[in-house]
Amino acid sequence: MAKKDPTDLTVEERLKTLYQLQTALSAIDEKKALRGELPLEVEDLEAEIEGLTTRIERIQNEIGEFERAISQKKGEIIEAQANVDRYKSQLDIVRNNREYDTLYKEIEFQTLEIELCNKKIKEAEARIAEKQEELAQTKEQYDEKAGDLELKRGELDEIIEETRTEEERLRDKAHDYESKIEPRLLTSFKRIRKNARNGLGIVYVQRDACGGCFNKIPPQRQLDIKMHKKIIVCEYCGRILIDPELAGVKIEKPVVVDDKKAARKRTATARKTASSKKATDANDMD
Repeated sequence: MAKKDPTDLTVEERLKTLYQLQTALSAIDEKKALRGELPLEVEDLEAEIEGLTTRIERIQNEIGEFERAISQKKGEIIEAQANVDRYKSQLDIVRNNREYDTLYKEIEFQTLEIELCNKKIKEAEARIAEKQEELAQTKEQYDEKAGDLELKRGELDEIIEETRTEEERLRDKAHDYESKIEPRLLTSFKRIRKNARNGLGIVYVQRDACGGCFNKIPPQRQLDIKMHKKIIVCEYCGRILIDPELAGVKIEKPVVVDDKKAARKRTATARKTASSKKATDANDMD
């Protein structure tokens, strides 16, 4: 049998299919609700761990830069010390005071360079010690968050596994219903459902009111909804409205009390009470 084109469906068929789709999607929402805040907690922990990973890499890079600076300064010290030794050896063969003063100044300059390099090395070593302490603390935080993430993921995976089969079945049903609805109406329904706080895009009339926002619906509009001639939305919340009977929902009818019958009963009770009182009064007089 050929599949019926969604555009060929009657308004009644469209409404009924939409409500069936809503029922399936609401059931999926309930399954998701079982997960609670776990998905968000997992996302937050993943973001924190990503931030800590970046921080660890940055600290390690900074330590590497300080270590390279120390290595460079040590090389400069070796070079300066070699110059000092060379200049000192030349002091013994100078021919005049001018050459001696020049060599002596070079020795002093290279000695100061060595002292400056040693100072820079000590500063870099102090910074490395600070960074290593910071790195240890960050790694400790990382291990703690990674442990929490593993636990949360385990809990989430367990819940997902428990509801996976039923959720997949519901998703298949939802896809089947969606294929039966014309694209424009389906898009409108999804937009309404997305903006609705409880995820309901179509609701049935309850006690003369919208089943979504509970605002009263005028009698004429209720009659239009029961006629199934066109798609009608709530003028307050924008949800699509459907007749309870078409939605397959049984609404308990309020018990109607016959006012005349109730009045007669009250009158009879009053007479009976009056008769009893007269009898009691007569006995008292005797």
